[in-house]
Amino acid sequence: MSDSVGAERVARDFRRLYGAGPEGVWAAPGRVNLIGEYTDFNDGFVMPLALPHTAVAAVSRRTDSVLRVHSADVSQGVVHLGADALVPRSDTGWAAYPAGVVWALREAGHTITGADIHLASTVPTGAGLSSSAALEVVTALALNDLYGLGLSGAELAVIAQRAENDFVGVPCGIMDQMASACCTEGHALYLDTRDLTQRQVPFDLAARGLRLLVVDTRVKHALGDGAYAERRAGCEAGARALGVRALRDIAYEELPAALGRLSAEGENVRRYVRHVVSDDHRVEQVIGLLDAGDVRAVGPVLTEGHASLRDDLRVSCPELDLVVTAATAAGALGARMTGGGFGGSAIVLVEESDAEAVSKSVTEAFAAAGHTAPRIFPAIPARGAHRLI
Repeated sequence: MSDSVGAERVARDFRRLYGAGPEGVWAAPGRVNLIGEYTDFNDGFVMPLALPHTAVAAVSRRTDSVLRVHSADVSQGVVHLGADALVPRSDTGWAAYPAGVVWALREAGHTITGADIHLASTVPTGAGLSSSAALEVVTALALNDLYGLGLSGAELAVIAQRAENDFVGVPCGIMDQMASACCTEGHALYLDTRDLTQRQVPFDLAARGLRLLVVDTRVKHALGDGAYAERRAGCEAGARALGVRALRDIAYEELPAALGRLSAEGENVRRYVRHVVSDDHRVEQVIGLLDAGDVRAVGPVLTEGHASLRDDLRVSCPELDLVVTAATAAGALGARMTGGGFGGSAIVLVEESDAEAVSKSVTEAFAAAGHTAPRIFPAIPARGAHRLI
């Protein structure tokens, strides 16, 4: 879906659904994370980039506290809700994401008197590419503009995160929403999730003869099933035992000593702590390599990060592991799973000249293993949330 074609189509569908044209049309992207996984809820560092795939929303205001939402991607009619009667965790369906944003804005003291919303998205669901954050951020941006709330991109991300944490019930960190709201075209976002300071890092791989591939394994992941929450709780237990506000406060050089102090916390907590502290260190390694122009050296850091996610955090799966092994065996510079895991997607850093051969090798490996064929496409750093019409 291109921005222009998407905007026109979504506006037409809005008129068909609601009987009048929308007041505007907005877009917010999905994201892929280059490095820094499960670090955001530990006040750590991340480096996502926005994808060209977007959630697009046509929206108009209402004055009767009615919220009507519709998705072109779900076999369901218009969902009717009362803005005054929204209750956290009362709806586990897709409508909880835009409804949660309305609830979070109202909880923050903003006057939202209702809305008609029509959504269409090209962000693959269940692929670990932040389809839910895109829905939240595009809704937040539209309401921010229509109601004149004056919120910044970072403030909208915080609202969207609260919608997912408190209304939907997924205890995610801030990375996905910040990436969707704040990324810029041609850049990766180097984000400190503690204070939300950010730096846009130039990320033009084509100019260096490189490509970053996204491999959607088509294994659907669901982060609301307790596995994500269990790892977050384990990280928080580790921070408490170490006497720090968050695991971000443990320096990489202090990790061996810190692990020694966690003997009473159990093996899971020790593994989670080791992953988070080392992945924060990997983010710092990658930003240093990018700043130095040594982009190819990022590859081994990605592969090392996958091993940590697989062995310490234990959030990988056979299909994700196969992407990494098949890609690196075929000459990729590096590869790792990205996102929350348990399925979803992996990223592969390759020489431009090797991209086709590496993609073929991964696809053939999936076929040989009896897996559904993966979907492979390039990650091209795109712009964050913006108004189309």
